[in-house]
Amino acid sequence: MATGAVAYFTYHIVQRMKKSDNATEEYFTGGRALSWPVVAGSLLLTNLSTEQLVGLNGDVFGDKALVGVAWEALAAFAMIATALIFLPKYLASGFTTTPAFLEKRFDKTTRSMVSGLFLFGYVTVLLPVVLYTGSLALKGMFDLNFPLWMIIATIGILGSSYAIFGGLKSVAVSDTLNGVGLLIGGLAIPALALVKLGDGSFFSGLSTLFNTNPEYLAVLTQTNVDEKVVTVPWPTLFTGMMFIQVFYWSTNQVIVQRAMAAKSLAEGQKGVLFASAMKLVGPVMLCLPGIIALHMTDVLDISKQDQVYGAVVRHVLPDWSIGLFAAVLMGSILSSFNSALNSASTLFSLQFYKGYINQTATDEQIVVTGKKFGMGLAIASICIAPLLAQMESIFTYLQKVNGLYSVPIIGIFILGIATKHVPAIAAKIGMIVGMAAYAFFTFVNIKGVPTFFANGDGDLHWLHGYFISFILSVGVMLVIGHLKPKSAEEIAVSDQLDPAPVDMTPWEHAKNASYAIMATTVGIYLCLTWAAS
Repeated sequence: MATGAVAYFTYHIVQRMKKSDNATEEYFTGGRALSWPVVAGSLLLTNLSTEQLVGLNGDVFGDKALVGVAWEALAAFAMIATALIFLPKYLASGFTTTPAFLEKRFDKTTRSMVSGLFLFGYVTVLLPVVLYTGSLALKGMFDLNFPLWMIIATIGILGSSYAIFGGLKSVAVSDTLNGVGLLIGGLAIPALALVKLGDGSFFSGLSTLFNTNPEYLAVLTQTNVDEKVVTVPWPTLFTGMMFIQVFYWSTNQVIVQRAMAAKSLAEGQKGVLFASAMKLVGPVMLCLPGIIALHMTDVLDISKQDQVYGAVVRHVLPDWSIGLFAAVLMGSILSSFNSALNSASTLFSLQFYKGYINQTATDEQIVVTGKKFGMGLAIASICIAPLLAQMESIFTYLQKVNGLYSVPIIGIFILGIATKHVPAIAAKIGMIVGMAAYAFFTFVNIKGVPTFFANGDGDLHWLHGYFISFILSVGVMLVIGHLKPKSAEEIAVSDQLDPAPVDMTPWEHAKNASYAIMATTVGIYLCLTWAAS
């Protein structure tokens, strides 16, 4: 019923929004009519799904430390970079996709290669993993007596209906509505868990959290109370972690497309920065239940860490609210799936169909092709998702494949914005070097490294490998740019801008809001470090 209500209100809200005369712009960028609350809500819900709720809480439980906070805290920093640096560049010429910027800066082939890498990631990783992990979480958390494939198919059909038939507006509005429910439900879980921990008193539970095994609250550490290396050792915060966040929040089409659909630069910046501030609330939902579970192991049925969040939910929620919370989780899964599907359709239609297959296609033909591609992609994802059950670790799979294409992409985008002389050939070679280096560090264990750089098995930590691959990729591009720089004429062509489709006046409080978010992040780290000591 809740899911149906979201669909009903989404339809009526979208009908009242301003519509663009350009069919392509209307379908793929929502007619550039999104206000900042919708931008913020869609950003948050596109990112947040059961993968984070289950996976991150499980990691925190396994780490016996709050180091997982870094995934949310550094995301806030990356989103500031998006609002102040990347978004003005994207909106200046009315780009519909992030790779379109690369065509302007380098050439069409570079754009096509990066678009292909994005599509590869969405098809092989993001879409099937969202369906699989979401269905697995719903089935396990709420004891659903249905075959896994049936739950996967249901989510896939519901999610694709928003993305295929409604376009970006429907996706963004439904994300925002679902976001309200997830925020309420997500914050209720740790609050109720603290009440349980305190034998009926929220403040007693909070006291237990800070006074019993306070070392669980450590956010900057290399090893935990058991002297085991944690999943996010503090040195990684200054290497691969930051660049992963910039890739995800500043260049990834699935994410940035929401901000690119804002009605003005100011509205886009407000939305991104509000979402950035909300990421600082994220650890309460994504990390705190895992820490509380460490204090309740005697009453929770947990055999492996991925069961932590579901065990806490079942333990603290009253029976009457189980169905409502299931609907909230369903909304978060739908949001991640339909957002990725819409972005994949956008990339294929505008880059490959319009760019190569049918260069004279009308706007209506492009939209129809996008819908057909979305349908095919949804069907493929529904078929692939159940096969992931055969894999030993779905999160390892996700982690490894993501890095394979994100390392070169982030390097190309950063140099595209920061320099003018690096030529297109450098971007192509840098892409190959980045992928090859990351593949080496991922699939060939580097043993005997100092503890400072090691993971729990004594190998080089994958985040450090990510950073080294990034440096190699960027280094190669800079060397080529020095030896064979772009000519003054080529730079002049790259600097030419088309008229911006929206008002480019920046939000006057953007920098002050950014300073406040950064100060709050540092304050949270200092407070938790003090509490854990």
